[in-house]
This record gives sequence, structure tokens and C-alpha cells, in this order.
Amino acid sequence: MEAIMLSSRDILHQTGISRATLNNYIALGILPRPVMRPDELGDRAQPRMGYFPDTAIDLVENVRRLKRSGKNMKQISKILANGVILPNLQEENINEKNDMGGLLERPLDTCTREAGINGLRLTLDQIDSPAYMVNSRFQIEWSNSAADAQLLGLPAGLPPEIGERNVFRLLLQALSEGAPPGLDDLIRFHLAIAKNRFSKSALLTLDPNLGDSDVGAISRLYDEVEPVTARDGPQGSDIDLGKQNEAPAMHRVHATFFREGIFFAYAPLTGEQNTLRDFLARRDIVIRELLKNRKPYLTNLSVLVADLQDSMKICAELPPEEYFDLINRVWGAMEPALRKYSATRGKHVGDGIVYYFFPQPDSNASFNAIQCAHEMSRIMTEINQEWLTRKRWTNRLTLNFGLDEGQEWFGTYQTPTHIEFTVLGDTINRAARISDFARDGAIWVTKNLMGTLTSDERSNVHYGIRHAGTDTDEILVTDTYARINNLIDLENPRFYKFQDIAVLPVTELFNLDK
Repeated sequence: MEAIMLSSRDILHQTGISRATLNNYIALGILPRPVMRPDELGDRAQPRMGYFPDTAIDLVENVRRLKRSGKNMKQISKILANGVILPNLQEENINEKNDMGGLLERPLDTCTREAGINGLRLTLDQIDSPAYMVNSRFQIEWSNSAADAQLLGLPAGLPPEIGERNVFRLLLQALSEGAPPGLDDLIRFHLAIAKNRFSKSALLTLDPNLGDSDVGAISRLYDEVEPVTARDGPQGSDIDLGKQNEAPAMHRVHATFFREGIFFAYAPLTGEQNTLRDFLARRDIVIRELLKNRKPYLTNLSVLVADLQDSMKICAELPPEEYFDLINRVWGAMEPALRKYSATRGKHVGDGIVYYFFPQPDSNASFNAIQCAHEMSRIMTEINQEWLTRKRWTNRLTLNFGLDEGQEWFGTYQTPTHIEFTVLGDTINRAARISDFARDGAIWVTKNLMGTLTSDERSNVHYGIRHAGTDTDEILVTDTYARINNLIDLENPRFYKFQDIAVLPVTELFNLDK
């Protein structure tokens, strides 16, 4: 039977120790030296990762307990050297509480030993108790049938629109009639996690369809909890989900933090907890299964498409190694800006890119897309200067941008080894067409996207239409839009490809106020 191996990233996240402490434990012989192999997450910045036996978590916990008993590190290293685990320490301080006054248990003890029937490991589709994952706006992106039927009151499954999946509204509405004794505790558990991310007013505005009673309940319970962060590690709470005036039905609710969202999994206290804990400890596998099983959903988003102008000409002029050097330089330089503005990578097509901007708790996705395009344009100016110096050529390197906003289906294409996010619908097609229409490094934006900006955001954007004047002069009319068919001659064969966006109102972005 294959042994479970945990990456150094898993060890740091689940135990809360620093990398320096991890290295110190290795030097002292408390932890074995890691086995180096390719990172299972495929992180380009760190292609190889150190992996440890599954006993590493228990060893780190033993260090903590021995420290509390008064042992120094020299004594501890002698006790724990060679991977020794002390069984009599495993249940110590089992009822330790955190700062929430007893609502939340201490960070979930990770049990990474083999568990399950006949040695088989648990998988996502084998969880027969409620489980779901929420995104940064606490909208449910994935749920199993047990969650739909037992908790959320959705026997037919989640609604297609992501805006209708607010976890607080769904839980409160589904459980309001004959509310279980632990309903308030369940909402508190979620709110403790949300409180670190949202003020009360911001949380209540995430879902405009919250009823007055729901707003009152969330507002009251929000004031009763202390925030919990991802740095605190996985969380657990024991909650009674039985019916009123009936025997308690105690469940342990686990919350595990990922970059992509928060995974909640329920398990009856009368059942086998170790199997679920073992599954949650395998973080890379958990998130991969969640992403693979997540169904497409309708969501508002903004789309940015950028293309390198005259790429075929440049490709023909450069040796292959230099052309790839250029492309890698361009997209590598753009990564910090894309991360800064919460962009999600879409499908790269040759020397063009597609990125999606989804609703964020603390920012406007459309304004994020505009700011990102502006910053990418500035970066491209620097790269152009670098290559002018390097090649002493007459080419001008520019990116042409097309931006649009809409409501579309978001999902994934999958192979056994790869997951790619994609959007289906007219928004991405329009953004691609507009990018093709743009020339000489221009950023063109649809009127629809501009209409989603607040008045303050729009006041910081300098935009408009340049019209032909007398002779060679141009007249810039600010704060205006124009249809594509008023900007080019669609009877010209060169422009036939823009027929499908002929009446689309667009504007050109010139600058942003900081």
C-alpha cells in the first residue's frame, strides 16, 4: 500500500510553523530529510518540492506538547529523533479551546494515517455527509447531493446563477422551519471565517436578496464571533443538527482553507472521523478533486484579451529561440499585474492571452480589468525599449487590448493531468474581436463594461473617441462612445471580420488617474 506523502507546503500550512522551524527540525533529526520530486501543483516558480512521510504532522505536534511539558529542544530531539511518535501524547489537551470562547475547537488535528475500509482511501465522491466549497464571496461553487438535500433545501441541485448561491441565505432559508438547535452555532462558524474578510455592512451587501429576518440574524450573530483566518489552519466545530425536541445529532463541521475557496465537510460524531481527516490532510488531492467536480455556473465577469501586434512578422524575423525568449519575457512580465488585480487565467492562444476578472469582496471586477490593462500597457512600453536596444530594429512592440463585461458560463476543460478554466459565451468573443480591432497598443473597452463602474471609478478613467478632422488632424471627443461601424468601413474586405460587432458601442481608454 502506497504511503501518504505530504509536501513541505502542506506541513507549513497544517502546523503553522515557519520554514525556518521546519529546517531546524530536519537539522535536529526530528524530521527526516525530505524526498525531492516535482511539485504536484505544477508551480513554475518552484518546480520541485520536498515531501515528507505522513507522520511529520504528529511529530510536530509532539514537539509542541513536549515544549509545554518543559522540555528544551535538545531533550526533545533526543526523544523524537528517528521519527519516534509518542502514543501517550496523542489525546493530550483534546478539549483545548481557542479565543472564540468555545465555539470553535482548536485547529483541526490532522490525522494522516491510512484510514478507511480495507485500506481504501476516501475520495470526494465517497463523502456521503454534507460537503460544499464556497468562494471568496461565500457563494457555493460546489456541493454534494447530501448538502443539497439535507442542508440547503435544493433537492434538484444548486441554481445555475452563482449570485443565487449565498451560503448564509441558503442555510437560513432551508433550516428556518424546524431549525436545528445548532443553527446559530453553524452560522457563527461560517461568520467567524467571513469576519476576517468582510465588515458587517459589506457582508450583508454580498447578497441583495437577503430577507429582513436573515439580515437581522446575520447581523446579531456577526457581533458574537471573533475572526478566524487561513493562517489559523483548518477549523472544526461540533454542532447539533438534529430536529427540535428530538435526540441530538451531533456533527463535526470541518473548514479547510484553499486559495480557490473554503471547503466545508460534515461528519456525524458517531461515525469514523479519521477517514475524513485523512482525506482533508491530502490538500493537493482535495482541491484537484473539487476543481474537477465543480459544475459550470453563470457569473458576472469582465474579460481581457491582449494580442501582440504584428506577431507573424516579428516571428518571421527572429530566430525561434529569440522569438520564444520575447514571448516568455512579455507574459512573464505581466504576471505580477495580473495577480495584483485578481485575474484568472483563461486559454492562451499562441501569442495572445485571455484573462477573466470575477466579482471580488473588496473591488470592482470591471475596474480591476481596466487598471490591469493600463498597467500591462505601461510594462509593454518598457519591454519595447529593451528590445529596441537589444535588436536595434524598426519594430515597435505593442499589445492591443479588448475588454468587455457580461454574464456567462464559467467552467473547466479537463484532461487526466490538466485543468483549464474557460468561459463560454459572447463576452469573450466580443473582447477578442475588439482586441483584433485595436491597433498600436490601444485599449478599447465596451460601453457595457464602462457602465458597471461607479461614478468615482469612471471619473478616474480618461476615455473617448478620436475623429478624423481636416487634413491629418484628429479631434478627440472625451467621455464618448462610438459604434464599430462608425469607426471603420465595413465594406472594405479587410474589415469583414468585424461585421458581428458592427453596432457595438466602444470607447478608447487613454489614461488613469492614480
